Amino acid sequence: MNSRQTKTFIGAIVLAAIASITYAAMHSHTLNPFYAPAVLALAAATSRMKVKLPGIEGNMSVNLPFLLMAVMTLSAVEAVLIACLSTVVQCWPKSNGKFRPEQMLFNVSMMGLATSMANLVFSSAWGKASWASQPLMLAATTATFFLGQTVPVAAIIKLTQGESLSLGKVWMSIAQMSFPYFVLSTGVTSMLNLVSNRFGWQAALVVFPVMYGIHHSYRLYFSRAEQGDHRPGLARAAAASA
Repeated sequence: MNSRQTKTFIGAIVLAAIASITYAAMHSHTLNPFYAPAVLALAAATSRMKVKLPGIEGNMSVNLPFLLMAVMTLSAVEAVLIACLSTVVQCWPKSNGKFRPEQMLFNVSMMGLATSMANLVFSSAWGKASWASQPLMLAATTATFFLGQTVPVAAIIKLTQGESLSLGKVWMSIAQMSFPYFVLSTGVTSMLNLVSNRFGWQAALVVFPVMYGIHHSYRLYFSRAEQGDHRPGLARAAAASA
């Protein structure tokens, strides 16, 4: 493990997050005092629905649809704050767990950066073109979240595990496990957006049991995968996945 390179990489992620969050704050004008807290509550609640990824010392929560909704319907600064606060909730250790400030700093910064980039993609000028439909923009936003989370996590695993691991193989391992969830979250977000537009933001509550069911299914699947497929090369990864 190269501690110096790891600290340098975390520092770079933190600086990039600060810059992107500052930019988001400067370009946010309309705030939503009722809808934003509701999305935050749902994102925070589902962030504790964590799934242990097999072969990796990290986890995946099922709050992505609410983060995508924040990007689609709220201001940039609200979306970033929701992502960062729900990440704090996700990474906060249990009563008998050990608090790791470096891991918390990395994960919060990573999510702040990924959310800022996703907001830039969704609200970009080419997104307002006639050919850019909302489903297409939602797919592009999800892809930004996907890369913004999996690439930094793969990089930090590579740095903390040493030169024996290939960055490409680490990223591919994480991507293969998490990609179906990102695709599924895109569909759930589209449904959530449709329901909210038609019946009001309170209707978003119906998605909560859906995400609980998804969490339960993934937890069962990954627990079986953990028992049947041990990958020691990734066994001690230092960062939590999204």
